[in-house]
Amino acid sequence: MDIMDVSPFADGAAYVKGRFVPIAEAAIPVTDWGFTRSDAVYDVVHVFGGGFFRLNDHLDRFIHSMQARRLNPPEDRAAIEAVLHRCVALSGLRDAYVAMVASRGRPRVAGSRRPADCENHLIAYAIPWIDVIPKDVQERGAHLWIASTPRVPDVSVDPTVKNYQWSDLTSGLMEAHDHGYDTAILCDAQGFVTEGPGFNIFIVKDGKVITPDRGSLHGITRQSVLELCGMMGIPAEVAPLPRAELEDADEVFAATTAGGVMPVSRVGGRILGNDRPGPVSLSLKEAYWRKHAEGWHYTPVRLLETA
Repeated sequence: MDIMDVSPFADGAAYVKGRFVPIAEAAIPVTDWGFTRSDAVYDVVHVFGGGFFRLNDHLDRFIHSMQARRLNPPEDRAAIEAVLHRCVALSGLRDAYVAMVASRGRPRVAGSRRPADCENHLIAYAIPWIDVIPKDVQERGAHLWIASTPRVPDVSVDPTVKNYQWSDLTSGLMEAHDHGYDTAILCDAQGFVTEGPGFNIFIVKDGKVITPDRGSLHGITRQSVLELCGMMGIPAEVAPLPRAELEDADEVFAATTAGGVMPVSRVGGRILGNDRPGPVSLSLKEAYWRKHAEGWHYTPVRLLETA
């Protein structure tokens, strides 16, 4: 292929300050409060086989997050949806990681410390598919470290508002890597399990699936897993999950938009089952991707118009 035939959006497409640009050209000012204060909310939806998965659910959550943090970019819901479609269409990707971000921006009044004085703005981008836990690690089951860093309290940072406050999660991740583990899970100060860096956690005990009721994002993949459990006749609930129950689980798996259902084979020093993904985890993983192929919650990407 001639180099001139390669699209400038082949590595991804972004929308910044009302313009669509190649991902490498996407930038914000260093004085944007989204950067200097992590004063932003975001959401991520994935594209599989040329269509968004649960796009309306992700838009609902994004709108909720913006309202909770009093962020109001000029684009309304319909415009945000159109931007996401165009980012994917420009990229030409059939499988993609698609982000939407509302940033506080910079104050209209120089030197102002009032959030209300800032000019909020929308950022969006589509890049090639990524997995929070690599596929080869998923195959053998992730090794999960229980971090010593406690999760930030819900009363301080609402975990149902998707945000970039990752200091505690990043500390847990560094600790996990220091010990040779793939990723981490955090408990709160009272010893209840919350979530990991970019994923919800589930345990399986005596055939029942349980996911934490606190310290966690209300994940769209988490919602999908609970729906699948209902379809498959697997008992499931959202409930308090003490650390001891995580350590004593029959199976453990993670769930996220960027990876789907991801089995775990080790938690701390404990090996689960035969050091491979468990049967319930694997059945849910298979069902999750099979339902994708069947068009479950599928919204086709709107292709670019041609002259």
